[in-house]
Amino acid sequence: MRTSIGFRHWVAATTLGLALMSIAKAQLAAGQLAPDFSLRYATRDSISGAPLRLSAIAENRTVVLAFYPADWSGGCTKEVCSFRDDIATFEQLDVEVLAISGDYVYSHHAWAKALDLPFRLLSDHDHAVAKAYQSYNEATGYNRRTVFVVDRKRQIVYADLDYSVRDDVDFQALRSALTSIPR
Repeated sequence: MRTSIGFRHWVAATTLGLALMSIAKAQLAAGQLAPDFSLRYATRDSISGAPLRLSAIAENRTVVLAFYPADWSGGCTKEVCSFRDDIATFEQLDVEVLAISGDYVYSHHAWAKALDLPFRLLSDHDHAVAKAYQSYNEATGYNRRTVFVVDRKRQIVYADLDYSVRDDVDFQALRSALTSIPR
């Protein structure tokens, strides 16, 4: 008897969890309010003592949120270096790049220093933010490569849930989206 009650509760909880995930996925799209978060970060120069809050940054400028699997990997290095190499364009458009992975701030700092990255790398070690942005891969335990653009009203104005670094097609689509945002 106890087993069947436990099983019914498990089925109900699983069904509720799947329903909530479906709702969350349906809600996260262009035009929706970007989930706010607060994360520690590192730069090429230092490791932050205080966390960065998305809402504090987004009220002053457009934000690119670039989720990536891991520091020091080939594809991730290619991705962040493409942002670094085009940083003048981002600055001209008054866009802040925030790159997010599950790595610790110590790894971020060393990687940012090694690659001379001019933007912040945020540490989402428990992947709570990646999950809120549908950017976490349960099977691998790493972030998926996704990119979001958040405007000054904290609205998502662009989302690429399958960002690729194989060529520059997705990067050019991101640049195009950024240039179309009213200033």
